Amino acid sequence: MNTVTVVGASLAGLYAARELRAQGFDGRLVMVGAEPYLPYDRPPLSKSFLTATATTAVTDASTITALDAATPTVTDRATGTAAHPPYASAPEDHLALTDPEEIADLAAEWLLGTRATGLDQRGRAVLLDDGRTVVTDGVVVATGASARRLPGPQPAGVHTLRTLADARALRADLTCGPRRVVVIGGGFIGAETASSCVALGHDVTVVEAAPLPLLPQLGPDMALFCADLHRKGGARLLTGTGVAGLHRMAPASASGVADPGTPRLGPSNRAPSSPSGISDRPDPSDRPDLSGHVTAVELSDGRVLPADVVVVGIGAVPNTSWLSGTSLTVSDGVLCDGGCVTSLAQVVAVGDVARVDGVRAEHWTSATEQPRVAVRNLLAARTVEPVAALPYFWSDQYGSRIQFAGHRLADATVRIAEGSPDDGGFLALYEHAGRVTAALAVDCPRPFMRARRELRVRQATAA
Repeated sequence: MNTVTVVGASLAGLYAARELRAQGFDGRLVMVGAEPYLPYDRPPLSKSFLTATATTAVTDASTITALDAATPTVTDRATGTAAHPPYASAPEDHLALTDPEEIADLAAEWLLGTRATGLDQRGRAVLLDDGRTVVTDGVVVATGASARRLPGPQPAGVHTLRTLADARALRADLTCGPRRVVVIGGGFIGAETASSCVALGHDVTVVEAAPLPLLPQLGPDMALFCADLHRKGGARLLTGTGVAGLHRMAPASASGVADPGTPRLGPSNRAPSSPSGISDRPDPSDRPDLSGHVTAVELSDGRVLPADVVVVGIGAVPNTSWLSGTSLTVSDGVLCDGGCVTSLAQVVAVGDVARVDGVRAEHWTSATEQPRVAVRNLLAARTVEPVAALPYFWSDQYGSRIQFAGHRLADATVRIAEGSPDDGGFLALYEHAGRVTAALAVDCPRPFMRARRELRVRQATAA
């Protein structure tokens, strides 16, 4: 291969670039990223980034200078003249996943602030939103996922949390004094955000459509423990109810006077019912706020929760629309075999966007472990190795660290192997047919590491 294009310049894309160079690819490497930043770490966005009291400087002069020197310029789409790369504004330093030295070593062309809009199979090219094309021999799809949103225009004060821009906007709203915060969705993003909001002194209510938060991921026993974390941590948890709509304060009229008598979204803006109680349709519009400021969340059971800030944490949608019209199969992600190879041997997919052997995992470790195998298979032009990583994720909530590894089977039983949930720290083992298939720990790192290691050995032996 002479050219490989990595579409997606976040965690999985960066690891793919590293693997390409590490595995001997010395051709042209092009990195395409929709955000105007070099790769940054997302897990802190719902935690330490929100609770940081001081706004760290965006600009680091030495970093920018090094980046400019290490990478080529790009052409300004309006003037046709050479311009500095669009990543002159680097993300906060503590979030950066790379540094100038590595950028220089990768010797890649970074096309940041640029979206891929299509894949021309016949021409073997990636199409970009500025009209350019990148002719390429191989493609790594690492476009990740976008936060799922409530349908309709979003009133001011309603946030999702997926990107650095999202986190900056939410943090700005949380620094305006005490707030009534409603978090829609009790998954990991919702729980971590709720925890951060409580730490900031806000009045927090979490709304979860399921009977318990994290029920699909952890099962009923451990989900009940996580529900108690909310209550003990200082947030209200309302379960078993969906969201019917958002109330808002109407925007100021031409006279400059806001109309408080228009409290609710119209019926067309209500979230339709779904098994989760929350719409699973992505918001097709990305229009600026034209709908005033949110004042309350109306639940499907009729209750109305006053709100100054609403955080919508109802999952994510894989970024696959740019692949429409190709022969790639897309269904809740890009379908791949066990080695991250799509139906086209010269195209592999990794990270949140990849559905590998029927499973799409939005875990940090998946994004870092899949690229090695995917790149090996890409360079071999066929699948020569499957992904054999053991699923692992963690979450920090209300001062507790939750760690999970393995495969939780639906009918597994849970045994507390060390510690006690009553004491706050414990190791739980999920067992099925007499063997351990997964482990969960809360503030119990060493026993968890041991259990995780044993699960890895068992998985490798069984392979």
